[in-house]
Amino acid sequence: MERVVILHNIRSAHNVGSIFRTADGAGVGTIYLIGHTPTPVDRFGRPQKEIAKTSLGASEFIPWEHHEAVEPVIKNLQEEGVYVVAVEQHEDAIDYKKFKTDKQVAYIFGNEVGGVPDAVCARCDAVIEIPMHGKKESLNVSVSAGVVLFH
Repeated sequence: MERVVILHNIRSAHNVGSIFRTADGAGVGTIYLIGHTPTPVDRFGRPQKEIAKTSLGASEFIPWEHHEAVEPVIKNLQEEGVYVVAVEQHEDAIDYKKFKTDKQVAYIFGNEVGGVPDAVCARCDAVIEIPMHGKKESLNVSVSAGVVLFH
């Protein structure tokens, strides 16, 4: 079953490239780049060097789309029967290891500092989190994507 990744306002081109590479290995079908998330090709049609380098070319063959706002993307996916899941530490989140569905899934990963906003989480069908056991409160977004996509 094809999975979808939504990157919501990611700041780092290196993180985006790393997620493209991980998404390729995990069999992701499409990546949606939202807001100010860097894209593999800039507005002048030039390849984004940091994304190309860290993706090892995966950004050249995984289909991607850029959208300014996430809400229409979520709505369209849900209308197509896709189960939209935010990956975020949130009061309504369940442990990612306990999450199961037989539907096609779109995972939303958020900004490196602010995460997935509460308003976006509220539009999702579920919110999952990776439990943290150390002193740090979170993982790098690209590492979180790897953990969730390969679960």
